[in-house]
Amino acid sequence: MSGFPTKVLAATDGSPQAQLAVRTAVDLASRTGAELHIVHVGELAAMYHPEMRGYAYRHEASQEEARRLLDEESDRLRSAGANVTKTHLRMGRADVEMIELAEELDADVLVVGSRGLGGFRRLLVGSVSDSVVHHAHCPVLVVREKVVRSNPGYPG
Repeated sequence: MSGFPTKVLAATDGSPQAQLAVRTAVDLASRTGAELHIVHVGELAAMYHPEMRGYAYRHEASQEEARRLLDEESDRLRSAGANVTKTHLRMGRADVEMIELAEELDADVLVVGSRGLGGFRRLLVGSVSDSVVHHAHCPVLVVREKVVRSNPGYPG
């Protein structure tokens, strides 16, 4: 990316951290005149397999829930005056799908939220934002809430 971004991709999962990231992306896109794309990646349970009974129903139900979340977020943003260029629904592993979409769109920046897990918890459960930062072709803006600690000398 050289200069101002022309395409901003923001990821949402409905969490407060994602909503903060999307608000940041809206602000960035509006200040720079960039296109704003919003993506939500619906999760597929590990047990899903096309040959399993009921797969189509379970997949459709997951996809419908993911679409509902994305539509609600898009409607909320547009009601607040945001200019959303396009919404994108993907199904699969969040980090992989976000990175692939950013490449397809040739996004200049990918904006994601972070729960701010400590190192040990992140090691145990993984981190979508960490994976995106390490594998995306474009700059990644990770947005997290400022945490106020009662002990200012405590680093973590």
